[in-house]
Amino acid sequence: MRTAVYAGSFDPPTNGHLWMIERGLELFDRLIVAIGDNPSKTYTFSIQERLDLLNASVPSCERLAIAHFHNRYLVDYAREMGATFVLRGIRSPDDYEYERVMRHINSDLAPGITTTFLMPPRDIAEVSSSMVKSLLGPEGWQEMVRRYVPAAVFSALEARVGG
Repeated sequence: MRTAVYAGSFDPPTNGHLWMIERGLELFDRLIVAIGDNPSKTYTFSIQERLDLLNASVPSCERLAIAHFHNRYLVDYAREMGATFVLRGIRSPDDYEYERVMRHINSDLAPGITTTFLMPPRDIAEVSSSMVKSLLGPEGWQEMVRRYVPAAVFSALEARVGG
């Protein structure tokens, strides 16, 4: 069984994340979407809120697990979960350079785990959690943000920021 881990902060989940999850389910027998919790970062949503938002945003599927891990290397978590693949998205040259370096470091740490890269389509290539959060607040933000996030995430952002 080909198992992959797709990890990120998912703070908040975006349509780009959903695209990666859909493609991951096409490529692998089992996909674990894992929220990585880095203690040196500050998050908008708690781990539980991000788990809930992901669960509300993706269709239920027995080949898909949504989980989290704390203060660990991704490849150590992947190995513990029985995964032999790590799924990563590349949206820009900066992403490519970062992911290229991480792929080699991960290979040093866990030679049995293969990193697989996907590039999202043009219409969502620029979508990131940071970009979505940067759009919040100014008059009319709802119209902009609604196109970049799943409905459950938009509702949570609207409740947090106010309408």
